[in-house]
Amino acid sequence: MTKTTRLVLESGITLLIVLGAVFAVPTLATSNTAALDSKYRVFCANDKIEVEQRTLEQQKNARGSNVCQLGEFDYLSDADKHAEKLGGKGADCKCN
Repeated sequence: MTKTTRLVLESGITLLIVLGAVFAVPTLATSNTAALDSKYRVFCANDKIEVEQRTLEQQKNARGSNVCQLGEFDYLSDADKHAEKLGGKGADCKCN
């Protein structure tokens, strides 16, 4: 194999590796969006107030279809305060 042919092949392989890394990393990051969700949510689940980090979909999977979201917050303390305004965790509630 000549030096020119070998150089072209090695350059091509290097280019493929670089392109693979550049385009694979953003795809992996977006597929883990749910894992990066750090919101705190106040739910009415089965007629009781709860504070969770789950999404509405996850909460419905865990608690059944009788679930609605009453608020979403960046901090647990804010979610707890909102739940207290509604009667506190475990208080009765209704989904409309």
